[in-house]
Amino acid sequence: MTKTNQHENERFEALFQYASMGILVANSEGSIILANNYLLLQFGYDNSDELVGKKIETLIPSRYHPHHVGKRDEYMATRERRPMGIGRDLYGLRKDGKEFPVEISLSNYNSTEGVCSIAFVIDISKRKEIEQALMKQKEQLADINSKIEELNNDLEEKVELRTQQLQNAMLELEASRDELTNALGKEKELSDLKSRFVSMASHEFRTPLSTILSSASLVAKYTESEEQDKRDKHIKRIKSAVNNLTDLLNEFLSIGRIEDGKITANFTDFNIKEMLTEISSEIQGISKLGQTIQYEHSGNDMVHLDVSLLRNVIFNLLSNAIKFSPENAPILLSTKVQEKDICIRVKDAGLGISVEDQTHLFERFFRGANATNIQGTGLGLHIVSKYIELMEGRIDFESKLEEGTEFIIKFNQ
Repeated sequence: MTKTNQHENERFEALFQYASMGILVANSEGSIILANNYLLLQFGYDNSDELVGKKIETLIPSRYHPHHVGKRDEYMATRERRPMGIGRDLYGLRKDGKEFPVEISLSNYNSTEGVCSIAFVIDISKRKEIEQALMKQKEQLADINSKIEELNNDLEEKVELRTQQLQNAMLELEASRDELTNALGKEKELSDLKSRFVSMASHEFRTPLSTILSSASLVAKYTESEEQDKRDKHIKRIKSAVNNLTDLLNEFLSIGRIEDGKITANFTDFNIKEMLTEISSEIQGISKLGQTIQYEHSGNDMVHLDVSLLRNVIFNLLSNAIKFSPENAPILLSTKVQEKDICIRVKDAGLGISVEDQTHLFERFFRGANATNIQGTGLGLHIVSKYIELMEGRIDFESKLEEGTEFIIKFNQ
């Protein structure tokens, strides 16, 4: 062998063995005659002796063998070059029996041994994984878009329904106000009551209605899927505003039913500790940042009172404590049940009540001078006092400005 031929053989060996893709050479009968190191690594073989002399089908899953033999013979007859990426999905079979997706480029050449075919093999497992991941993402995106469309349709229906309900409520409220106007004309005290009611209702209804209108308009502008968080924000505002309006209407209806004698106490035996624990957990969801409801109980668990009325009393007092207390402030709730009496305490660290306002605290529509910027109707404590009277109890309080307020409720057993 001449030095030139030796150098050429060395260059060929370097190109063949150190190529960064698998290279396989087969004769016209489909037997493997050469395999480079990279191909051995791809298919899990230790050396080329394990492959040389075997059929190409050794590296192909068995289910493709019958079809592949015919295609192999057809290719050797036509000798058409086939670049990467053309044709159907192909799979290789490793020595350990595991399959993996491949891409193959085919060519051929004439040698002293006859016509040989050469195959360049690339493992495309990573590409397939990425393609499958992209396909899954597309399917998920389509599903998300479908759900967003359903949510939008549902929201439109709910907004329309709530708007109609609010319009009906406003019509009912307007009718009630007209009736109240006629009644208030008979006495100066009732006239003053009407004035305060109209002023309060006008203010308290305007804010949530404006919130609903603005949020509903903004929701319609967010049409892209990535804007779902913005839609959720305004949906939450609409729900909160509707709940506020519902609470206002319930307070108005409760006052009328109390004064008409339509509410009476229905005494039953129940576990007060379980009920107040449940209320504390429920109302924690509307608390401000860092606020906690701390509940303590002593004595017997069973009491004889009206469950519904007492629940409304406690819920109202805790709601006020949350409303008038700052963030990160604790709210203390305690019950003490003895043989002859029941004592319930609700204490906050909020705004407090001035001495001047304390004498009017349980009057209808009364609001403290330091609470004008906080939402409310001035009916809550009035309703609380009436419910406690119906259960033959009494309510008292202790309060200092900027130090908080404690309400004390007592019932005889």
